Amino acid sequence: MRRFRTPAKPAVAAAAALSVLAAAGCGGGTATDSEGSNAKPKELTYWATNQGTSLEHDKKVLTPELRKFEKQTGIKVKLEVIPWSSLLDRILAAASSGQGPDVLNIGNTWSSSLQKGGSLLPFDDKTLAKVGGKDRFSPAALAATGAKGKAPAAVPLYSLTYALYYNKKHFEEAGIYKPPATWDELVEDGKKLTKDGRQGLAVEGGDPVENSHHAFVFAKQHGADFFDSEGKPTFDKPGNVKAVKQYVDFVARDKIAAKGNAEYAQRQSVKDFATGKASMLLWQAARSSLLANGMKTSEYGLAPVPLQSAKPPAGRKVTSMVAGINLAVFKNTDNTDGALKFVKFMTSTAEQKVLTRAYGALSPNLEAQKAAPRDPDEKIMREVLADSAAPLPQVPNESQFETLVGTAMKEMFADAAAGRTVSTASVKERLTKAQQQMRK
Repeated sequence: MRRFRTPAKPAVAAAAALSVLAAAGCGGGTATDSEGSNAKPKELTYWATNQGTSLEHDKKVLTPELRKFEKQTGIKVKLEVIPWSSLLDRILAAASSGQGPDVLNIGNTWSSSLQKGGSLLPFDDKTLAKVGGKDRFSPAALAATGAKGKAPAAVPLYSLTYALYYNKKHFEEAGIYKPPATWDELVEDGKKLTKDGRQGLAVEGGDPVENSHHAFVFAKQHGADFFDSEGKPTFDKPGNVKAVKQYVDFVARDKIAAKGNAEYAQRQSVKDFATGKASMLLWQAARSSLLANGMKTSEYGLAPVPLQSAKPPAGRKVTSMVAGINLAVFKNTDNTDGALKFVKFMTSTAEQKVLTRAYGALSPNLEAQKAAPRDPDEKIMREVLADSAAPLPQVPNESQFETLVGTAMKEMFADAAAGRTVSTASVKERLTKAQQQMRK
């Protein structure tokens, strides 16, 4: 998924809310009249996520496309762009009350959690056929649409991958002539680049979700997972402890990321990279944000996220989560046919080319992927998605993992910034605490 944030304690409350929804079978829908019929059968409400540089940017991108849909179908779409920081709470409230949108974007990592809640329309084979069929979408993107063995809770809309962004001029000045391929190389390069008030690497230590995404990738590289085959949490296993410590050590031990990064959230690290305050950045589809902050495409390079070794063991060549946005329909919408027409439109080859270009994302539409990469960024991201990306665990309490582990990491970054030791034992202690909270 792209970006969202929820506080640590409400993660447990959110899980409880999802369980309630599963029992109640609630869903969202459009407004109805006193007799229960659809008051506006030719209107849909759409909740879009903040994909661009601002909410206004998203409205500017989406509005002409929604008008295009209205012209084709006669169905008007009422748009609301919702910040990631409040989206999950809005979805849960809408599902609980029965008053929500007809169609909405969700982070793909929420698919299983919301699927368990029962508030989303299942995309079984019959429903998938109405939006173009299963074969329209890439297998990697479909793998992040819900629990294995169940009908998808949504369909892929935008695909994203993490990559390493690096400042070409800074590298040249430091005598570095290629991007690092391993973490040891990245740390070594980072130390050369950290000087004169500039940091080698910018991280978003104050953002729990950003932290959890990197924890997942690092853990995969260490041969570990945060859930076992039965979906039970294994947060404090040795490989996961190593993974989290390695990432936090960019501030704590290696000192290639600034102490202030412990508080960074809302793309502050992206701004630091774009404005030359940092030389490297680990991010998803940063192009539009970099340009918005004054950086030129010629000033940065892009490479896959580094690995633990140049030749990792089989199964450990993971450099990114399968990030992205899914498009879902509330189960209790009063305009299912119209909602599915909208899903088909948004995931069509022609529309995907428009939207992914505007947002610098990858298209999960296989036909759209046949076109030549629009720029070097897309070329690298396509390769990562095909060769070294893995989906986050599709388990019902995955969203709790992101919040609890990500918040524990936020606390570790705060310790590092304050000069407190971040040891293997202290990392394990915090991950054990997070795991115990998952079991409540």
